[in-house]
Amino acid sequence: MSWTDERVALLTKMWHEGQSASQIAKELGGVTRNAVIGKVHRLGLSGRDAEPPKTAEPAAPPLAAEPAAAEAPAPDPVPEPEPEAEPEPEEAPVQMPPRRQIIPAGQPLPPQPSANEIDPEALANVREVEKTAKRISLMELTERVCKWPIGDPATEDFAFCGLAVEPGKPYCEAHVGVAFQPMSSRRDRRR
Repeated sequence: MSWTDERVALLTKMWHEGQSASQIAKELGGVTRNAVIGKVHRLGLSGRDAEPPKTAEPAAPPLAAEPAAAEAPAPDPVPEPEPEAEPEPEEAPVQMPPRRQIIPAGQPLPPQPSANEIDPEALANVREVEKTAKRISLMELTERVCKWPIGDPATEDFAFCGLAVEPGKPYCEAHVGVAFQPMSSRRDRRR
């Protein structure tokens, strides 16, 4: 099927008449609705006329003056619209904290500190704290308790620390000391 000048003229005429792409495709034959839409866009016809052409309507006969107003029933009074309530002032937009980078599945995790990079004093402190930890279940976690996992998740004795968290952190003071170490001290220990 090729777009001859006659077919393009018919498409243009039907498009400006308000015909749908399906109707035009059916009329042209041998083209799909999508082919019609593509041609319309290539021709720059995508904007249709604001109003479809109106057919001539017969003019209403002029109204004769009514002789007596008493004969006609009084029209129902139109209720006045209620005044609109003053719009409430918009609240300032809530500032959202910056989002952390999402690592897609199958991608390697960012470098994590290995056991030899963690401060030995912090590890000793963690071992002592874990002896006194509350050991809560997953269902008991809240934003106010330490979420540090203790034990192997595949065993019965797996739990979370449960002690009070450091402000702005997900862990208690001892686990923050292990989880968040300054980069410079980690680099110094590697040498």
